[in-house]
Amino acid sequence: MLQGVHDNYDVDLFKDLIAAIKAELGQPDSETTPSHRVIADHLRSSSFLIADGVLPSNEGRGYVLRRIMRRAMRHAHLLGAETPLMHRVAPTLVKLMGDAYPDLRRAEASIVHTLKDEEERFRRTLGRGMTLLEEATAGLAEGDVLSGEVAFKLYDTYGFPLDLTQDAVRAKGLTVNLDEFDAAMTRQREMAREAWTGSGQQAAAAEWFSIRERLGQTDFVGYDNTEATAELLVLVKDGQEVEQAGVGETVQALFDRTPFYAESGGQAGDKGEVEWDGGKGRVLDVQKQAGDLHVHDIEITEGRLAPGARAHLMVDAENRTTTRANHSATHLLHAALRNVLGPHVTQKGQMVDGERIRFDFSHGGPLTADEIDRIEAEVNAVVRQNLAAETKNMKPAEAIEAGAMALFGEKYGDTVRVLTLGKALTGEGDYSVELCGGTHVARTGDIALFKVVSEQGVAAGVRRIEALTGEAARRYLLEQAGVAKGLAEQFKVPVAEVVARVEGLQAQARKLEKELADAKRQLAMGGGGGGAAAGPEEIGGVKVLARVMDGVGGKDLRPIAEEFKKQLPDGVIALVGVAEGKAAVTVAITGSATAKFNAGELAKAAVLAMGGQGAGGRPDFAQGGAPDGSKAQDGLDAIKAALAG
Repeated sequence: MLQGVHDNYDVDLFKDLIAAIKAELGQPDSETTPSHRVIADHLRSSSFLIADGVLPSNEGRGYVLRRIMRRAMRHAHLLGAETPLMHRVAPTLVKLMGDAYPDLRRAEASIVHTLKDEEERFRRTLGRGMTLLEEATAGLAEGDVLSGEVAFKLYDTYGFPLDLTQDAVRAKGLTVNLDEFDAAMTRQREMAREAWTGSGQQAAAAEWFSIRERLGQTDFVGYDNTEATAELLVLVKDGQEVEQAGVGETVQALFDRTPFYAESGGQAGDKGEVEWDGGKGRVLDVQKQAGDLHVHDIEITEGRLAPGARAHLMVDAENRTTTRANHSATHLLHAALRNVLGPHVTQKGQMVDGERIRFDFSHGGPLTADEIDRIEAEVNAVVRQNLAAETKNMKPAEAIEAGAMALFGEKYGDTVRVLTLGKALTGEGDYSVELCGGTHVARTGDIALFKVVSEQGVAAGVRRIEALTGEAARRYLLEQAGVAKGLAEQFKVPVAEVVARVEGLQAQARKLEKELADAKRQLAMGGGGGGAAAGPEEIGGVKVLARVMDGVGGKDLRPIAEEFKKQLPDGVIALVGVAEGKAAVTVAITGSATAKFNAGELAKAAVLAMGGQGAGGRPDFAQGGAPDGSKAQDGLDAIKAALAG
């Protein structure tokens, strides 16, 4: 109304965004279509979700994001986009809306990276889905109906919207069975509802909220203490309050105050012991309930426990110490990752306990050895500073304004603890400043040593680092040194020469493998290895070279077929190899025979005859495999039968 237009998409924000989309597509003067509007609207939604810490996945809110993104990508495909489009337009969105929504500017690198990665993934998925669709419609004639089950599989497994499938089959004069599609969708929704409602956790949660209203929050005194005396307020077993519990029972206990940290923010709950007059118990875990209740899982080992008892709570000090070191190290790791890899890196999850660190973060690909080395070097440099950790209680908005990093997905109260660790390694300022309610070291030097032990992908655009600190890191390095020393003794070389020795052995193994493959190929070319007659035979008016080859695996068949193609420039080469009890088939077609026969169909006939599922490849070259090598001749006979017609 303020801009004097009658359509939401005619306001300046959308007009500029749609103009940028057209420019990237090379269509600056084209008419605005519904597809342009879908891309603009869904790009906006996707970018805000990513800025809020959501990543595309196959479940929950991540699945919602993926569906939104893929609908936009589908329309980009309809408009003729040959390369990923959305990430190229995202900077325009940030420029248009970043002043009003600063989170967009902060997360711009992550938005661009996530959009590009997902669109590249979708294009690969699109290719696989189209292949499935081609196979499903291969035997259908114009006017036939495609199974709704197939359409649903394309939707559920490959992310194809129903309208994409309908458009694709409409070009062939086909339609989709919508009743079958709707039935499959209904089944999936019912299964999801059953999975959601079957745990019984909602009743337990309601019980704890009722207790919270009656008794108030737990007084946590564990930042400065590992022991405290407290009154037992409530005992709960199987979701119901109980009057007492005895030896051998495991119950949930709520005290008025506690030094035990309850699992939250990725830090595991404390373990330890509890004693009361006439009894003892082991604290196995501590979880938060109803927001701020610290609920202790206690296994009673002596006596009986009842509400009103005065108890002495004792945290396992050694476990707390290593947990604190690991938690503080994750803050340093987060900062190092951003310094080394870029500002697009954000925490996507973590779990720290007394054993190790598991830290998930946004990044598009595996880390190189050099990047991991630089990350470790930064963290250990801050550890060696041995500077005191600083904590302040602030309002969340004030803390973020002061430069503290908040983690999206975390819930913060009216006041938050702001943890500062170390000084910047270059320039002025602090090294790590984050909002965190966990327990941490007094000085960075308490971490002692930091070592990455693994790095891997766990989801699209999410990597995971596992690491150790302190004594655990020292033991790990000692074990690695022991492995190197053992190899050095076995090879009778200095430790420094072990790598060169292993590389030499690998080169020797590759040479022997090549010589063995050459020998197999020469034997096969000569008609040995269980082969049939050396020369080709004529079947169905075409020359055919067909052989069963014992001891020849699938990967060795291709070069043998290439050699035979030189001998038979016009005909069909059909090879079935048998190795380790399994069969592999390769079919190559040369010359004028390519107009008469399809290698994929011939290979598929052989595989089916040998008890396999199918084959794949080009019309002139295809391969497949089957589980039963004893049926190799049956596979070859099936090819001959297909050639004979």
